[in-house]
Amino acid sequence: MASVLSYESLVHAVAGAVGSVTAMTVFFPLDTARLRLQVDEKRKSKTTHMVLLEIIKEEGLLAPYRGWFPVISSLCCSNFVYFYTFNSLKAVWVKGQRSTTGKDLIVGFVAGVVNVLLTTPLWVVNTRLKLQGAKFRNEDIVPTNYKGIIDAFHQIIRDEGILALWNGTFPSLLLVFNPAIQFMFYEGLKRQVLKKRMKLSSLDVFIIGAVSKAIATTVTYPMQTVQSILRFGRHRLNPENRTLGSLRNVLYLLHQRVKRFGIMGLYKGLEAKLLQTVLTAALMFLVYEKLTAATLTVMGLKNARQH
Repeated sequence: MASVLSYESLVHAVAGAVGSVTAMTVFFPLDTARLRLQVDEKRKSKTTHMVLLEIIKEEGLLAPYRGWFPVISSLCCSNFVYFYTFNSLKAVWVKGQRSTTGKDLIVGFVAGVVNVLLTTPLWVVNTRLKLQGAKFRNEDIVPTNYKGIIDAFHQIIRDEGILALWNGTFPSLLLVFNPAIQFMFYEGLKRQVLKKRMKLSSLDVFIIGAVSKAIATTVTYPMQTVQSILRFGRHRLNPENRTLGSLRNVLYLLHQRVKRFGIMGLYKGLEAKLLQTVLTAALMFLVYEKLTAATLTVMGLKNARQH
C-alpha cells in the first residue's frame, strides 16, 4: 500500500502529466489534421500541411488550436492517472527486482484499463468541442453548439443519456494495447541501451520514445479511427449502431470504412497521427525523464526501481 501512495508514484504522475501537456501543445495542429481526416469521410486524404492550410483558409488562423483547453485538461488527467497507476503497480509487483518486458506489458495494460474507464467522458467531450464549428465535407454530420466543457457534459447527458459519455469505450479498451505496447518497447529499449552505458542521453530518450510510439500507433491505428467516430457521435447512424461502441458497432464501422475506401481507408490520417504522436511521445518522455530525475534528486529520493 505504501508503494501505491508513495511520493515517487506522485512525482512520476506529475512529470508524466506535465510532459504530455508540453508536448501536445507544441504539436497540437497535427492532431487537429488527424481528427478531421478520421471523422470527415468526404475530406480527401492529403499531406498534413495541406489539410492544415485548408483548415486555416476556411476557418481562420487559430482553427488548428480549436479545442486546445479541453484536450489539454483531459490529457493532463489521463496521463496523471496512467503514470500514477503504471508506476504504483510496477513498484508493488517488481519490489526492487529487475523488471521484464512481460511485466511491463501487463502493468501497462492494467494502467490503461483504469485510465479508460475513468477518463473516457473527458475525451468524448473534448472530441466534440474540438470539432465544433468545423466545416465538414460530409453533410451527414449533425452540428453541435456547446458553450464549454460543463455545457457539453450537460447537453450530452440531457440529449443522449449519461452512457453517451462512455461512447467509444469498447475500442478504447482495445486501444489500451497502444500505451501498453509503447511502454513495453520504451522500457525494453531503455534497458538495452543502459546495458551498454551508465546513463541515457536526451537524444536516447527522444529516439526511444519516438520508436516505441511509432510501433504502437501503426499497430492500433484502425481502432483509433473507429474510436474518433464514436466519440464524435454526430454521424446520422442507425440507433443500434450508436450504443457504447459495442463489438458489433466497431465491426460495422470497420466494414463500412473498408467498403467505401478500401483497406487504406482504415489508415486515413495516419501520416498526421504518426507525425503528431511520435514527436509528442518523444518530447513527452524527454520532459518526463528529466523532470522525474530532477524532482527525485531535489527531494533526496533515489529512484530505486530497476528499469
